[in-house]
Amino acid sequence: MKILIAEDEVALASVMSKGLSEKGYEVSIAPDGQTALSMALQYDFRLMILDVMLPVINGLEVCRQLRKKKAVLPVLMLTALGSTENIVSGLDSGADDYLVKPFKFVELEARIRSLLRRGVYDENVIDKIHFGPVEMNLASKTVYRSGKLISLTSTEFRLLECLLRNQKKVLSRMELLEKVWGVDFNMATNVVDVYVNYLRKKIDKDFEIKLIHTVVGMGYVLK
Repeated sequence: MKILIAEDEVALASVMSKGLSEKGYEVSIAPDGQTALSMALQYDFRLMILDVMLPVINGLEVCRQLRKKKAVLPVLMLTALGSTENIVSGLDSGADDYLVKPFKFVELEARIRSLLRRGVYDENVIDKIHFGPVEMNLASKTVYRSGKLISLTSTEFRLLECLLRNQKKVLSRMELLEKVWGVDFNMATNVVDVYVNYLRKKIDKDFEIKLIHTVVGMGYVLK
């Protein structure tokens, strides 16, 4: 389970990262608000620990911008400012919970468990999926890359959605057949390869950076 820590205090970030890693979480650290926002939008984190006093972009603004694009990612806000006014400001910016420094690790862990139990992060209610320059809107069935509308067939859309939901994970042809076409046997055709090629022509052809990659003997990956 992936957690993003947005904290510029190196010692505190290290302590939280070490403790959470020992509890089985996969932890990434962002040292400033701009990096935190970029990582939160690009990668599939289950929760974000967000300090208010971040350089470049402060935590409140990070949370506001995040809520415009990824409304369901749980955010636990950290701050040394424990007044009621500051707590209200944090919650109003879109944070799901608030923890005042200094705090004990057991309390941090309890807050995290509580947020995850709420079930606010459910991929079934996400209406947008982002990966780098690609944005998929599940409600309107539209896809953009770097602001350019990409026209896809229904099968191409399902294939891209599968790759986006499993970004940076190699998917075998068999897995793609099961997830996209709904079959659990090896079809005698190269339908997966054909549709990946169709998708590449639309997603990658006109752009310098390629996102869909072949892993020889294994399958395909979006990275």
